[in-house]
Amino acid sequence: PVDLWRSSSLIRALRMISSFQGTSLRLPAQHCFCSLGGRVPRSGGRIGGGRRVTGGGLAGGQCRAGGLQSWFTEDRRLMLKSIVVGIVGASFMRGGTALAAVNRQAYAEVLEKVEWPAEFPFSKDDFRRYDEQPDAFFYNQPRLVTHIDNGAITAIRQYYEKVFPPSGRDDVALLDMCSSWISHYPKEYTVGKITGLGMNKDELSQNPILTDYDVKDLNEDPTLPYPDNTYDVITNAVSVDYLSKPLEVFKEMHRVLKPGGKAIMSFSNRCFPTKAIAVWTATNDMDHAYIVGAYFHYSVPGGWTKPESIEISLGNVRFGSPTDPMYVVTAKKLA
Repeated sequence: PVDLWRSSSLIRALRMISSFQGTSLRLPAQHCFCSLGGRVPRSGGRIGGGRRVTGGGLAGGQCRAGGLQSWFTEDRRLMLKSIVVGIVGASFMRGGTALAAVNRQAYAEVLEKVEWPAEFPFSKDDFRRYDEQPDAFFYNQPRLVTHIDNGAITAIRQYYEKVFPPSGRDDVALLDMCSSWISHYPKEYTVGKITGLGMNKDELSQNPILTDYDVKDLNEDPTLPYPDNTYDVITNAVSVDYLSKPLEVFKEMHRVLKPGGKAIMSFSNRCFPTKAIAVWTATNDMDHAYIVGAYFHYSVPGGWTKPESIEISLGNVRFGSPTDPMYVVTAKKLA
């Protein structure tokens, strides 16, 4: 991976764009790679424009991430090329169009109707990335920008307002995982402890809502540096797609949550494409709910409530929408 990273002009261009712009790029209409190794265009939960599959390809059982058998394939190279051609301009113009086409009910049904296979449905290759250099290099410089637009920020903030414990309680503790200089929490929200865990000390030190913070690379060591049963809520905003050891991280999340505590994973269709895992950039928004739901289901079997997938975007998310789409997958720790 490192040799390809150093030699490919395409990847160097992507890396340069991410570094200079300091913000994530929007994924175009994505593809699902079926288990036979073929590329199947995806749109709104349909396979190749054909018959409808509930919950998308992964959730519907028609396609699976295990089919990503060749990471550095021409298909993969062409897909990243399409990212450069299709969204470089958008990355310099905030507030471009959202390319997802997701129905709220259909999104909820991804995890309502899922039938999980006996074993974790993803392979080691599904969690590889184009840039396999240590993440500390990539996140060395602070990025004091927002990676989703104002509409998406408002959507996640309004969702937090509905599900967070009441403000002002000294006995409540929250953990903002993969945190930065802003957490998108409700304005004026205060509780006894709000911990930030992230990659850049300068960013974390400027986050006004945090009471304390720690710098740690969870892809190097997925252990959370906190005692058992510490937190009432764990949040992760637009960063679950970068976790290369998700089962270990979700197992740790379960350990540090109090019984009945809630984990909230939120994401959009933006990412740093060279740092996101393979299965994420090769699948669509509905499949992402299946992927994150699988992390809950397989990390601590029987230890989580059934994960829920929720589309929380402002207004209808369709081509031409003025805001980035926003999604949540959430579950609670069983007592």
